[in-house]
Amino acid sequence: MSSHKHHEHLERIKDAVVNSKELTQEEKTNTIKHLEEWVAEDKAEGIFTEELLKIASGIRPILVELGLL
Repeated sequence: MSSHKHHEHLERIKDAVVNSKELTQEEKTNTIKHLEEWVAEDKAEGIFTEELLKIASGIRPILVELGLL
């Protein structure tokens, strides 16, 4: 699942939790807290992946020159 789709999915879950009639306010608060942590982790993972791709593309020519690729 792409990062964007994953984020959209978490937002829909968050909305469902907020609008839930079955959960107590404490359960809603705890669930939202966890969802927000997951969203932050999802964003961080995307940034980390992008940075690794930048590094990899810069290192590739060096590895080729050294005969490692």
